[in-house]
Amino acid sequence: MNLAAELRHQLADKIGSVAWHPAVEAVPRELFLGEAVYRLEPERGWVPVRKDEMTPKEWLTLAYTDETWVTQIDGVMAEDATEPVVILRPTSSSTFPGLVVRMLEAAGIGEGERVLEIGTGTGYSTALMCHRLGQEAVTSIEYDPVIAARAKAAIAAAGYAPTLIQGDGLLGYYANAPYDRLIATCSVRTIPPVWVKQVRAGGTITAPMMGWTGGAAFAHLHVKDDGCASGHFLPEDVYFMTARPHLPPSRPTLELGLGSVGDSTLDPSILKNDTALFVAQLAVPHAQHGWAEDILTLHDVSTGSQADVRPSPTGGWVVHQHGPVRLWDEVAKAITVWQDAGQPHQSGFGLTVAQEEQRVWLGAPDGPTWRLPT
Repeated sequence: MNLAAELRHQLADKIGSVAWHPAVEAVPRELFLGEAVYRLEPERGWVPVRKDEMTPKEWLTLAYTDETWVTQIDGVMAEDATEPVVILRPTSSSTFPGLVVRMLEAAGIGEGERVLEIGTGTGYSTALMCHRLGQEAVTSIEYDPVIAARAKAAIAAAGYAPTLIQGDGLLGYYANAPYDRLIATCSVRTIPPVWVKQVRAGGTITAPMMGWTGGAAFAHLHVKDDGCASGHFLPEDVYFMTARPHLPPSRPTLELGLGSVGDSTLDPSILKNDTALFVAQLAVPHAQHGWAEDILTLHDVSTGSQADVRPSPTGGWVVHQHGPVRLWDEVAKAITVWQDAGQPHQSGFGLTVAQEEQRVWLGAPDGPTWRLPT
């Protein structure tokens, strides 16, 4: 057994998925990393790590470490970077294989099924599905033309030829519909209704969701005969980069202390809890949040409303709210509903997607409900 094969075997054993073990053991991940990746170094930022500056053993060891390797930052591929990149956000990566397999398992993908993948990325997950399902069963869409071309070359080098589309994954791909499973390897703010139309009744849609406050949940929806899709969020905390059309706008610098003044008994630091942040996002879906030391700020981009919440010298918290939407009041109301229900994880919530609206509900579809933005 050569070194690459030995490392693949070790990685497959570490991940521990019986169903996906043969695929992980067969697909050469090093093909999907290109000629360089970025490594985050605290003092320097995102530093390009180049294949030609490493020994073959070092590069293979890097490829088969169960880690995410960033391949593009703000549109710049790692092999094209001439110096470390500071601050800018990653825009493509080879997600760590353990998470890729968790995603595929959560989707319930099995032999004999046809899959639409939204977000080809490097193409590694696409190749895993080709190995298990057969290449004719896999359709994958990538938005970025450079990434799409690189993925196509890597997938071909691995010996597979699925249907690969360069385009907007939020539109799906009708030509190969209907699909048994649709999976998104990017996060979305809402579920595009066309996805539901392209999955057969009884099929599923599995997608990480991320809103503008950064609240996240992992949707697994069953498509019904009436053209709707519904299901509870999954207990796994799965995060992927957000689809570019669903990214929030730039957050402005706010002038603090505007508007009416009030008191709050709710500690704003509760929004540092992932589920509480998700709940707050349901209440004010057009808002973004930030921290200025111990002051929470909220800004609604649709109305210009804003709020800030800070500790009061006499105990509790002081709230300033400005604009037509009283942001903190709405957040506090939703948090109270969640607390009264026992503070369940996101998996205690569910989502129903119809063509005209999308609703998140707590407990059951007839429980407390919040509409997602359209």
